[in-house]
Amino acid sequence: MRIRKVAIYARVSTEHEAQLSALENQVQYYDDLIDRHPDWVLYRRYIDEGITGTSISKRKNFVRMMEDAKDGHFDLIVTREVSRFARNTVDTLQQTRLLKRMGIEVYFTEDGIWTMNDEDGELRLTIMATLAQNESKKTSMRVKAGQMVSFQNGVVYGTGNVLGYDKVGPEYVINEEQAETVRRIFDLYLAGNGYHKIMKQLEKEGRRTAMGKTMWHYATVGHILKNRLYCGELEYRKEYVPDYLEQKRAKNKGELERVIVEGKHQPIVTKEEFERVQKMMAEKDAQMGQRRKNKGVHSDDLWRRKMRCQCGHAFAKTKWHTKTDFITYTYKCYDQTRTGTIAARLKNGLSIENVCRSPLVQDWKMYTMAQKVLHAVFDDPEGTLLNAAAVLGCGIAGVEQSEVLRDKEIIEEQLKKERGRYETLLDMRMNNEIPKEVFSRK
Repeated sequence: MRIRKVAIYARVSTEHEAQLSALENQVQYYDDLIDRHPDWVLYRRYIDEGITGTSISKRKNFVRMMEDAKDGHFDLIVTREVSRFARNTVDTLQQTRLLKRMGIEVYFTEDGIWTMNDEDGELRLTIMATLAQNESKKTSMRVKAGQMVSFQNGVVYGTGNVLGYDKVGPEYVINEEQAETVRRIFDLYLAGNGYHKIMKQLEKEGRRTAMGKTMWHYATVGHILKNRLYCGELEYRKEYVPDYLEQKRAKNKGELERVIVEGKHQPIVTKEEFERVQKMMAEKDAQMGQRRKNKGVHSDDLWRRKMRCQCGHAFAKTKWHTKTDFITYTYKCYDQTRTGTIAARLKNGLSIENVCRSPLVQDWKMYTMAQKVLHAVFDDPEGTLLNAAAVLGCGIAGVEQSEVLRDKEIIEEQLKKERGRYETLLDMRMNNEIPKEVFSRK
């Protein structure tokens, strides 16, 4: 009797499932099944709870099972039905074929399919996988239809962590203390202040965010000004799922029509105020868009493109004038340009919680470090390139050795000229004999 090492795979979705679909019943089901097969020895149970079956990448234990399969820990996977294994026809066939090549069989107990059955195993598997995928599509359509009904009824989604409101049951109730902050933000914007000025003013006044923090972010101000909740409306479909198989959410940039309905909650600002703000923001966006178009999207500065702060932000380039009228450039974390440095915030009596502490970086230091790194990595750059050129040249059919040698001589001469030119320019830049812009162009 051949002893088989068995892996159990089970998936319990977020929906309520009765009898065998409940997790504890599934475990008992598989235990009883193994007891009825004396030649089966359980290796491990792989169970994914509360996870959709349409995308394999989201199922951590399924991925772990496949990794263990590659290491040869078992030779048989037992699962109830194809829809528990995957609801994507392509995924089902790809994974079972991969397992088959590794000598691992999959047994779908409810469907009666053994993947090593050369007669009709894959044919039946394809049929059942297609049915499972179609069922996923129908489920997606039913969910969307249900969502539309919820939209029309003004159902409130989310945890309710919205500045200005407390969520009491299914309804939003105004939190008057927080609502004053919301009104203040709208008033400041209507008075002509931008996001950054509003952010700084709120911090000076000691006003708190929805999370209770006194440090604000300009993006938070923007989200509040764009949120239709504050004028008594509910906006749906800000995000959507393009592919029911992948189940990845994406921002709705016009692919689907957004749904806006009247909410049952009390507004904090009037519709007239809200629409005036939207109009002002649209005008500013148009102006900024034209400026970006005229200026160009990509920075022509090498270090701005390459450098990243330890906090994750990019760097902003700043011009410095010394007492001797010598101009130099430094790079500062972009988060500090928006929220202010620690010294500036302390001077203004503002909180320094979560403020980036990275110091300024002089551009000459970057060039010096780059030069040292390049010399360390390419101790013999000419020789490296010449060897590469020789190997590539000899590998081309029909190219004679004399041609390769001639190319080597040409490349060697060009390299000498370019290296001498680079070192001269670098020395001139280090001595401030030429500006940064000229050095970058050269």
